[in-house]
Amino acid sequence: MNRTDALEIITEQAGSAPLHFAGHVEIGLRIRDALNDPDCHLDAAGKLIQAEPALSAQVVAIANSAAYNPGGRAITDVKTAVARLGFTTLRSLAAAHIVKNLAGAPASPAIKALTDRLWRHTTHVAALCRTIARRVTRQDPESALFIGLVHEVGTFYLLSRAAEYPALIETAPPKPADRPAPSFEEEAAATPTEDGDDDPEVRLEGELTLTVLRQLKVPETVIAAVEEYYAGYMGLPPTSMADTLLLAESLAPVSSPLSSVVDSDDADPVSIDAVIGESTLSEILRESAAEVESLAKALGT
Repeated sequence: MNRTDALEIITEQAGSAPLHFAGHVEIGLRIRDALNDPDCHLDAAGKLIQAEPALSAQVVAIANSAAYNPGGRAITDVKTAVARLGFTTLRSLAAAHIVKNLAGAPASPAIKALTDRLWRHTTHVAALCRTIARRVTRQDPESALFIGLVHEVGTFYLLSRAAEYPALIETAPPKPADRPAPSFEEEAAATPTEDGDDDPEVRLEGELTLTVLRQLKVPETVIAAVEEYYAGYMGLPPTSMADTLLLAESLAPVSSPLSSVVDSDDADPVSIDAVIGESTLSEILRESAAEVESLAKALGT
């Protein structure tokens, strides 16, 4: 069995029956549902988060990051951190808790290494999404953070099945570097063929990710943006939420270990700058580097 065969089986299974989540994922889902309740107040949210030590530590770390604490006033308690972040960001962190734990307990050192790398990739993409949305594409930064955190949920689920299907990690997905890389202008001008002549692994990864997102009851606006992201066509200039995610993915310093969509290590910032115009993106990234790094580090807590 090769990697494509394994992807087909897992994607079909995920689409034909409800997924069952256990342990920390279920805890994250309960916290997420409680935060979505309009009658939930900050005090109640704080108590919910305090009941999950890992999430508590992350909430305090995020509240102290440069992205949410530009004044540098450090805090040490969950209640104050919850008040500083607000419900929108807390929902994103609950989603991050779900995604991070979706892979389950690693069945081998190899799977653990891949899971750790995937999470590092996810945190950098999410941090970049927030900055790019705020300063480049003019999308809602907190929604962009959420999308960045959940866009690899299908890959985390694949890692939870890697012990059953070793081909998922034994066969590396094809990398864009293996063939001449088109410019961003060429990618934007390209159109998919009518018969769906695309990379089957990208298609299957996209289908699986969308299936898991729907089973996690993620808002349809998020699903639409991720679906557009998997189509792989960035607008010129980038303005949409999918453009935000594509741009963040291409600029992340850590590439996804299994995804066939984008190889971040081969991103071409010069071409991207030409799309944005007048080196705006380079300037923004330089100005925001500390904020992005601080947020990515806090998300990795």
